[in-house]
Amino acid sequence: MTSILWLRRDLRLGDHPALHAAAEEGAVLPLFVRDPALANAGDARRSRLEASLAALDAATDGVLVVRSGDPAEVVASVAAEAGATSVHVTGEFTPYAVRRDRRVADRLREADVPMASSGTPYAVRPGSVVNKSEAPYQVFTPYSRVWRDQAIEPPLDRPRGLRWRRTVDSEGLDTALVERGRSFGPVGEDAALDRWRVFADGALDDYDSRRDRPDLDGTSRLSVHLKHGEIHPRTLLADLTNGRRRSQGARTFVTELAWREFYADVLWHRPESAWRDLRDGLAGMRYDEGPDVEELVEAWRQGRTGYPFVDAGMRQLLEIGWMHNRVRMVTASFLVKDLHVWWPVGARHFLDHLADGDLASNNHGWQWVAGTGTDAAPYFRVFNPVTQGKKFDPDGDYVRRWVPELAHLPGVKVHEPWRHDGGYDHGYPRPVVEHDEERKVALERYEKASRST
Repeated sequence: MTSILWLRRDLRLGDHPALHAAAEEGAVLPLFVRDPALANAGDARRSRLEASLAALDAATDGVLVVRSGDPAEVVASVAAEAGATSVHVTGEFTPYAVRRDRRVADRLREADVPMASSGTPYAVRPGSVVNKSEAPYQVFTPYSRVWRDQAIEPPLDRPRGLRWRRTVDSEGLDTALVERGRSFGPVGEDAALDRWRVFADGALDDYDSRRDRPDLDGTSRLSVHLKHGEIHPRTLLADLTNGRRRSQGARTFVTELAWREFYADVLWHRPESAWRDLRDGLAGMRYDEGPDVEELVEAWRQGRTGYPFVDAGMRQLLEIGWMHNRVRMVTASFLVKDLHVWWPVGARHFLDHLADGDLASNNHGWQWVAGTGTDAAPYFRVFNPVTQGKKFDPDGDYVRRWVPELAHLPGVKVHEPWRHDGGYDHGYPRPVVEHDEERKVALERYEKASRST
């Protein structure tokens, strides 16, 4: 018998419950469907995904089947061609994925082929952490306490006696996209495990004190591997709780994993919050629009705002498909609170260019900054792009790397080119707005909106 393993965000062979379930029924045909509905995912995500598929194809001895089209029709068609007796998947939880999987299961049911779901992309299934009233948590801290107490199954090894079978045609992979995807860094399950080992044996212990420094290699850089399921968070947690990694850095890293799972949980309970304010407390907030604002937004997109720390982050995003998390918060704050633009504009730009772009984490992270999300009263928090730069890039190395027009300014001077002779000698733009003034405008608008609801 042949079982289909329909892959989505689980591009690995280790710790893969759906693969185990498929292998128990016989030979496994791995399938990936290029869904036209996701064609606007952005070049970085699409190409990084293609590179991940290439790595998985190699790991499965070249038997991966890739097809394009409506998943409901493609999966059913491949099942019929292969004579498959079942289709196995890892559970998905985004609003679109839930609708898609329901349609595919219904279509397969017409052909008497069951679709079974095993496992999730998370250590704790979204929707399973609730309070004593069986209601979802609205705030991270109480959620994280309960999340930490959840019983998490140990990681699974690769199935013994696994047999691959491919009896149908595949479109193959796009070699240009694969090469583009590889430009974002090492790809695949082995690369993810290697990166985890390097981080766990090195920067992990100092993670709590170094993770906010974009000039240092102080973060795990695992987000893109988690995004594409090249490694599972359960694998990380098992290593972190085995008694050998008990540093403050390790505890902080677990908290960051909990944030990822919290945002997935929020989106599961409130699917409309993907592109709408989670909370109605700022429903009357006034945002700026029009041609002049669009010019400011475009300066932000291109890293030409005149604020070095912001521009370094935006250029890093465009060049390597990734941005340090501290800088993500600062650049988001600048768009929302200095330029007074509604957060979905920035969230969309990030998803268009992040190789690790994750709907739940990205969009609810933006809402955290904007004050419309899970945090109680964050609208008073307005990041100062200059003081943030001085604090978290104290030697200016991060800015000089991504903003070469300022490479001639030494040390912390790079964060305030307007204060130094020759600061603009190499074409760096003047600030597009005055931060102190825009901060006042933002706070006045937030106060007025919060009073009106």
